[in-house]
Amino acid sequence: MTSGTGIDLIRGRIRPNLLRFALPLFLGQLFQQLYNAVDALVVGNLVGQDALAAVTSTGSLIFLLVGFFGGVFGGVSVVIARCFGAGDEERLRRAVGTAVSTALISGAALTVIGVTATPALLRLMDTPVSVLPDAVGYLRIYFSGILTVILYNSANGIFQAVGDSRRPLYYLIVSSVVNVALDLFFVGGLHMGVNGAALATVLAQGLSAVLAYARLGRIDAPYRVTLRGVCLDRPLAKEMIRIGLPSGVQNSVIAFANVIVQSSVNSFGAAAVAGNGAYVKLEGFIFIPINAFCSAATTFVSQNIGAREYDRVKEGASFAVGFSCVCAAVLGVIFFITAPMLVGMFGKSPEAIAAGVLRGRICSVAYVLLALSHGIAAVCRGAGYAKVPMYVMLGVWCVFRVAYIQVVIRLFHSIAPVFLAYPITWAISSVIFLWYYRRSNWLERIRARDLPPTE
Repeated sequence: MTSGTGIDLIRGRIRPNLLRFALPLFLGQLFQQLYNAVDALVVGNLVGQDALAAVTSTGSLIFLLVGFFGGVFGGVSVVIARCFGAGDEERLRRAVGTAVSTALISGAALTVIGVTATPALLRLMDTPVSVLPDAVGYLRIYFSGILTVILYNSANGIFQAVGDSRRPLYYLIVSSVVNVALDLFFVGGLHMGVNGAALATVLAQGLSAVLAYARLGRIDAPYRVTLRGVCLDRPLAKEMIRIGLPSGVQNSVIAFANVIVQSSVNSFGAAAVAGNGAYVKLEGFIFIPINAFCSAATTFVSQNIGAREYDRVKEGASFAVGFSCVCAAVLGVIFFITAPMLVGMFGKSPEAIAAGVLRGRICSVAYVLLALSHGIAAVCRGAGYAKVPMYVMLGVWCVFRVAYIQVVIRLFHSIAPVFLAYPITWAISSVIFLWYYRRSNWLERIRARDLPPTE
């Protein structure tokens, strides 16, 4: 089965096809990252440091709430990719219908949680008093439109699972341009401050969801989305949850650890919050190639396991992980050198710039370790072993990172040891993941499980 508009990941040359599939993912994530970066750039330059801190300090909390559902939808994409790879059209239809119904339920739940709980959560994070009102306003508007984000992500997962990485790119380009225009209009023209930035983001994300589902509703393929086809197939939903729930838990515990880190950064004042937030926005761009190849690896592994093309699985997975590590090493060097200029784009405060540059230079030397961890984790998810990265990241990126932060903040009360939490935990997880990838027989176990019984 082919998607008609996508890349054939089951047949043909592995490396060129993976590169062709990953390139639109890279460009799509580049434009998606513009949503948050443009908000920060416009607010930081047109409103001020406290407004910039309000926008940037919400990132870890947004990921805490959204990351869980994003991980679960990773399981949805894996199941759809396997159905597609196996050529099972009926099961593919039911999987797509289940994905859409899950998105609707998840989006409604997240709207209620986000709108009602964020003020209390921001206070628990010790958000500076000068930042709190704007941060609450930004998050409430953002979560009022979170259903559109969830729906777009579900549509993107469907497209990606069948090998079509181009369509989501087109929709993100359009919505990103709209987001920039609305940011300038609401913040610069109407002087709506951070509320205008949040409204621009919600409207632009809504547009991308509408465009994606309009296409899925018209396409002549087994994965077409119709109102009649929206369903909740229990066996498929159970399989999606089995694969996706560990990733959702993993995202949540990482986000929880990052909330603890953000709380520690908040204790150093608004300038530190703004500088750290500016770095986080830049880091999102730095890791776009890594994320693109991780997503490509998950889809490639899922489709080829569904098609029982086991020899292709390991070659493609190794190439995707290796290529992302090379990209991370190169980008780390570039960012280390250009950090002052890049952080300085988000505001003029010398204290904020210093904080952002400090974190950037501490973390950039270890980007390759983060790429290695994410790459092997993506292969594990595509192979159905989603619990492996969950256990590793729960133990290292959450428990160890939080314990480390609590110790160093009391011993030194300096921001540099707080930033060191990231490269230290990346290094530990990389050692564990590399040992698992090289020493375990994960692919052989899958091959043995999928072999037909002997007569």
